[in-house]
Amino acid sequence: MQVQRKISEERMRVATLNVGTMTGKGREVVDLMERRKIGMLCVQETRWKGNKAREPSEGCKFYYSGRKMEGRNGVGIILSKDLKESLIGVNRKNDRIMNLKLRLGATLVNVVCAYTP
Repeated sequence: MQVQRKISEERMRVATLNVGTMTGKGREVVDLMERRKIGMLCVQETRWKGNKAREPSEGCKFYYSGRKMEGRNGVGIILSKDLKESLIGVNRKNDRIMNLKLRLGATLVNVVCAYTP
């Protein structure tokens, strides 16, 4: 509970990035988040198949949504280690839109990540 209180009392940086493809870029994107002190990063055009969650590095969690058969389009949201414990739910609509629900202290936050070419 200490982490949630700390996050809600501070500012949180949210960013978006069109990565072109996430293949081989997991560590690079997490390094970018750490350098720029980003707590949540929405990424578009991941080009990964399926609806899953991965850990691109120790501590961070990457939730993504892509097509089942082909690696086109795709969206995802990467949470820092401080925020991943605040996750309530993930709603993956399709390969172009998804949202996360987070509880930050007493506040409920909905984050929508969308991709339109």
